[in-house]
Amino acid sequence: MIGGLTVVPVLVAGGSVFGAEVFGVDWKKPISNDVVGQLVNLQDRYAVFIFRETGLDNAGHIAFSKQLGDKLEVNPFFYGRENDRVGESLLFDVGNIELDGSLVKSNSRRWHHSMDNALWHTDSTYHQQRSKYSLLLSHGDAVTGGCYTHFADTRRAYSDLPQDLKDELEDLIVEHDLWHSRKLASPIIYGSPTDREKALKPPAYHRLVQTAPDGRKTLYLAAHAKCIIGRSFGESQELIWRLIDHCTQSKYVFSMEWLSGGDVVWWDNRQSMHRSNPYLEGMSARDVRRSTVVDDGPFAFGVTSQGNGELNSLAK
Repeated sequence: MIGGLTVVPVLVAGGSVFGAEVFGVDWKKPISNDVVGQLVNLQDRYAVFIFRETGLDNAGHIAFSKQLGDKLEVNPFFYGRENDRVGESLLFDVGNIELDGSLVKSNSRRWHHSMDNALWHTDSTYHQQRSKYSLLLSHGDAVTGGCYTHFADTRRAYSDLPQDLKDELEDLIVEHDLWHSRKLASPIIYGSPTDREKALKPPAYHRLVQTAPDGRKTLYLAAHAKCIIGRSFGESQELIWRLIDHCTQSKYVFSMEWLSGGDVVWWDNRQSMHRSNPYLEGMSARDVRRSTVVDDGPFAFGVTSQGNGELNSLAK
């Protein structure tokens, strides 16, 4: 019990903890600043929080997210706001339900757009101002047959690397590109993104090795990671996926099962990776919506493509 909150760790190894279920938050009323402060301090340690049966709706989801940061990511509505089932600019519909209530069709561009969510990634690394938190809320009934989101601890994974590899990685700069990961997941449909898609989301540049909120070093990785500056595409991809494979060993990973509507998972993109279950033929309806809190920390704006300076001046 911590200040009225009960925190039940998920993955414990030695002196390291990753993920926790949290009980004791009264979601029926606005969350006080004191409770928010407690949660943030604890979240810096655990990186992933799970809350069950919160009863939150879209408005409550957004309101709580705004208590965690001044700015939320705005949905670019790649297929037009009129075609978005949720239609809320501060929420991303990551469910599998169409406007008419039917399930997403396997031959649709939206189906293929979702496929890279099943690759290990960190949200929004392809933005030059990175994201801090993501909060995913389920609506409706539980998904039959099980539905999971999987999380990997990039802090502990980094700490276990051999020192010579840590030295090699220390100053590397990575180009992150949304369309690269879309192509990995769906090479036929996303082999050639549309001009509008490319204009809406150009690449971004970030250090590979960063410092997590708890002070430990961590790897800032994602399937969106395309090239390491100064290395060929092939060399870059070999190292990137060697590191992703290392970080996603079972000893660094836990899987959160979605049990009912109102379940929320809140994770820190600065010290974890995640992936979802893929869309499958015959799947049940899943209605999940994500808010994303934009990072306001000292390294939020990454670096230039030449790696010759931080870009935090952009925030002024």
